[in-house]
Amino acid sequence: MSAHQVVYLPGDGIGPEVASSARRVLEAADMEFDWIEKPLGLGAFEAHGDALPQDTVDAIRACGVALKGPSTTPIGGGHVSANVRLRKELELFANVRPVKTVPGLETSHGAIDLVIVRENTEDLYAGLENEVAPGVVTSLKVITDRASRRIARFAFDYAKRWERERVTAVHKANIMKLADGLFLDCAREAKEESDAAGGTIGFDDVLVDALCMHLVTNPGRYDVLLLENLYGDIVSDLAAGLIGGLGLAPGGNYGEDCAVFEAIHGSAPDIAGQGIANPIAMILSGAMMCHHLGRPDAYTRIRRGVASVTRDRKDALTPDLGGTGTTEGLTQAIIEGVQAQPQPA
Repeated sequence: MSAHQVVYLPGDGIGPEVASSARRVLEAADMEFDWIEKPLGLGAFEAHGDALPQDTVDAIRACGVALKGPSTTPIGGGHVSANVRLRKELELFANVRPVKTVPGLETSHGAIDLVIVRENTEDLYAGLENEVAPGVVTSLKVITDRASRRIARFAFDYAKRWERERVTAVHKANIMKLADGLFLDCAREAKEESDAAGGTIGFDDVLVDALCMHLVTNPGRYDVLLLENLYGDIVSDLAAGLIGGLGLAPGGNYGEDCAVFEAIHGSAPDIAGQGIANPIAMILSGAMMCHHLGRPDAYTRIRRGVASVTRDRKDALTPDLGGTGTTEGLTQAIIEGVQAQPQPA
């Protein structure tokens, strides 16, 4: 098999630590890569005056795929989020975050297996703000037919491709009748298109506040959740908490021509360099990248390798998972777990 050319974005904080772990696990699954390392985030801003250098964007466009470590975004000032800019620059309109119970780390919420599909380019999360007078700030919530229709179609296509059963549109159309109403209308039309094409994916919708209550009382009622940008950001963190935390939740950003895979957690600068960062979310994001690159066998081997460790090697788990292990120890245990999985036929 030829090597896949992939842009490698270590990020900052714990980013370089967990991204390096993911690289090693991917290679243990017999994936061959030609890694092209580029800067992004706080380190890029300090070195180049830009958190997202144009050279980084150009490299991802050329390769079509990237593996990205978490990066730091200053709160209340400093540079604009490199994550938000990257999604806009590359039109990575779909953010996919699978939320699945990890064997051996089951929580009181029971078995969970749902997928969050989040629109990635507009809504309040786009950060269109203006101080119209001293002490008066407006934030613009922009919802368009184009973006809403595109993400809704993606959600139904994803559900069909992964043999899921139902898409649930999440909104607040009872209050934001025009903006969220447009998003909901586009979801309903995507359902009609799916049916006309012979699809069998079910559809319903729910208010975002009701969804949050349902997720903590009966998360098994949901399958694929379709959300606007800001709702998706908040709900995906809530859902990650149901399976044990952000350290277990992978993610992928998809556009027409590019895809960027990243863990959904932050850069955790408070523990950077201590060797205790949990790399599992980053490793599982790498597994998603393998599937995207046409290697479902590597995807399966990595997920099973991780499960073998979380189920049987509690000694290797990092402190956030209740263990006393290190990033290096957990990475090595997962590598061994992956290598112990059957080779593809």
